[in-house]
Amino acid sequence: MSRVLADRPILRRNLTTVCLMTATIMQALDSTIANVALPYMQGSFSSSYDQVAWVLTSYIVASAIATAPIGWISERYGRKKLFMACAAGFTFASVLCGLAQTLEQMVLFRVLQGVFGAGLVPLSQAAMLDAYPVHQRGQAMAIWGMGVMLGPIMGPTLGGWLTENYTWHWVFLINLPFGIITVIGLYLLMDETKPSDGMRFDWFGFIALSVGIGSLQLMLDRGESVSWFESPEIIAEAAVAAAGFYYFLSHSLTIKEPFNRFELFRNRDFVTGCFFMVMIGLVLFSTMALITPFLQHVMGYPIIDTGNMIAARGAGTFLAMMVAGRLMQFIEARYLLFIGFSLNAISLWAMSGFTEQTTGFSVFTTGMLGGFGLGTVFIPLNAVSFLTLPGHLRTAGTTVITLVRNVSSSIGISLAIASLTSTTTLMRARLAENVTPFNDALQMPSAAQLNAGTDQSNAMLDAMLNQQATVMAFDNVFYLLMWVCIIAMPFIAFVGSSRLAMKKSGPQQHAAAMD
Repeated sequence: MSRVLADRPILRRNLTTVCLMTATIMQALDSTIANVALPYMQGSFSSSYDQVAWVLTSYIVASAIATAPIGWISERYGRKKLFMACAAGFTFASVLCGLAQTLEQMVLFRVLQGVFGAGLVPLSQAAMLDAYPVHQRGQAMAIWGMGVMLGPIMGPTLGGWLTENYTWHWVFLINLPFGIITVIGLYLLMDETKPSDGMRFDWFGFIALSVGIGSLQLMLDRGESVSWFESPEIIAEAAVAAAGFYYFLSHSLTIKEPFNRFELFRNRDFVTGCFFMVMIGLVLFSTMALITPFLQHVMGYPIIDTGNMIAARGAGTFLAMMVAGRLMQFIEARYLLFIGFSLNAISLWAMSGFTEQTTGFSVFTTGMLGGFGLGTVFIPLNAVSFLTLPGHLRTAGTTVITLVRNVSSSIGISLAIASLTSTTTLMRARLAENVTPFNDALQMPSAAQLNAGTDQSNAMLDAMLNQQATVMAFDNVFYLLMWVCIIAMPFIAFVGSSRLAMKKSGPQQHAAAMD
């Protein structure tokens, strides 16, 4: 089989792409697929919500820490070996999660899943960039981006369907057949990179960065439930995170071989890509995190219908990725970025007017527009970030940009939820100020049942205040996110010419990458 594939490089590349995409989708799905199964796990493990939430937190923290050394390990031992180890370990850990009998076992197995899953996305992106010539990298990133972006969007839908029709165990066990196919495919199809035997691991830098990232992730994940900086826990985690990042930077800038390749940040395209990846994390992932509770708690959609509504955003992203990859051959990447951010700003402006009376059609079309904007941003951004980056820095670059995306999305989601909570409280207080005998609206015949003075009428009035305050808070956060999109758009001017970079690179770069 290997000999036949060697004689047919296009077929081999396509089959390799399928294996890379399977690995990417598995990891991307597991970042959100377990969310909807938490209530069922809580019952199975007889635990509180705070306790079962560690099923999510443990995975996030472990994945964030384990992402950092992926570039170094890949360069030192070879990308293929590391990729196969990550895929096999992730599959095995998924089976263990599906068979867990106690909460302690589940948290331990989720840590293992996060550690092994951390390398799947950056390694698959680096392999895709190496497998395609420069002029086809827009299409390659479109294919790869479908897995990265559609995974988190479709995760709650698939997780809800599996949990409702089977059990929560299948949320994890579904990875087994795909994991086996991925490992076998990688073994047969993927080329190994040349290991670098002389590299030394910077343990101090790794430990300092791990402490900083882990503490930051814990602070972001726990902040909302313990009232943020009113809690000694959050203050301590913030102090530890600041110390970890300080020692990492001061150490890395004063040694000959730092843990991270700082020469990455001499490349303008890569730095610009990191900046806009922060914007994607802060704005776009926050939007996806907010729309689910809005549909369920404000508009009253059940979990399956909520998943179908969110699928519209996924459909828009999928369509944009199919188009954007091809358009990059004819249109500058910065123009596509401008279009994508504009569409997201328009979508968020429309969402800032959502109420409990908004029609499902409006939610569907707005979600599709926002999803299309997301796909239009994501594809050219990932392509242009690596257009002028030397090949030997590619794996390190994909590792850094994955880490930037994950950390910024955690920050964005935490800030959005914190803003939602505080704004809800503020809006309810302002609305309650108008509940007085002097308010003419409350004296109208239609409001007579609210003025009865009974426990039932008081409960109805309280429910109305809570609902209206919640709607206003969601709208306010969507409006703020719209302005973040608008503020980010002028910085698109710093994006270099993608078409000029393609012409300069030519087919020689692709040939060198394949050798």
